[in-house]
Formats: sequence, C-alpha cells, structure tokens
Amino acid sequence: MGAYGLELRPSRRGLFEATALAALTLVPLTAMVFAGWPGRTWPRDLPFSAVMAFASSGLVAAVSEEVFFRGWVQTLLTRFFHPAPAIVGASALFALSHLVFRSDPFYLLTFFPGLVMGWLRSRHGDIAPAILYHLLGNLWAIWFFPHP
Repeated sequence: MGAYGLELRPSRRGLFEATALAALTLVPLTAMVFAGWPGRTWPRDLPFSAVMAFASSGLVAAVSEEVFFRGWVQTLLTRFFHPAPAIVGASALFALSHLVFRSDPFYLLTFFPGLVMGWLRSRHGDIAPAILYHLLGNLWAIWFFPHP
C-alpha cells in the first residue's frame, strides 16, 4: 500500500504547504464571491446539524477521492509517464468524474485544484497533504455553493 502513497505519514511541512496553498487559492475566490460572483448571498444560515453533515461529507469525499485519484491513478500513471503528465492525467480524470452527478461544465474546473493536489502528492510521496487541501476546498465549496 505504501507504493500508492496510502500510508498516511503526514509531515508538518506537507500539511503547512497544503494549508498555505488552500489559502492562496481560496482567499481570491472568496473575494470574488463577496464581490458578487456568482451572485450568492452570505452569510449562510444553517443549523449546526447541517453544517456537521456537510463537513462530514466533505471529509469523506476528500479521503475517498484522494485515495483513488492521487493514491492509485496518479501512482499508476507515474509508472508509465513522467510525474507531470501523470498529474495532468489524474487531474483530468478527477475533473471528468465530477460530471457523473452534475452535468454542468462548471465542474470541469476541478481540474485545477486537481493539479495542486497531484503536485502535493508527488512532492511529499503521501496523500495526506492532498487530502487536507481537498477537504479545505470542499468545505469552501459546500459553504458557498451547496447542493440541495
């Protein structure tokens, strides 16, 4: 399992980099939301139980998707390609997978955070930083763009 990066050995540096990259990507997106794009209102008024349910689903999605796309797909692709094309390939499959439940092309934008998560996986040899980045991104997306 370790060959797939599935032995969680989170380093402080990896978790710090994931948190810093999340801040660098999510702060500008948050500013755009506050500026009116895409017209959502803030703050959200949700009961605590709903917040916990959304947070739990964000965690489950982050772990399961990172185990599959970064732990298995990216590792498999790296056996045949240089790490950069493997990251791009895994990120493309990650983005396409988001069309399964919602056929909105907007979800193809998940390709870009997929690149960040792939880079984190490649850099640290572990999926823990990618899981943290993914979780923070999911929490952000659930807050601003919840699905019914």
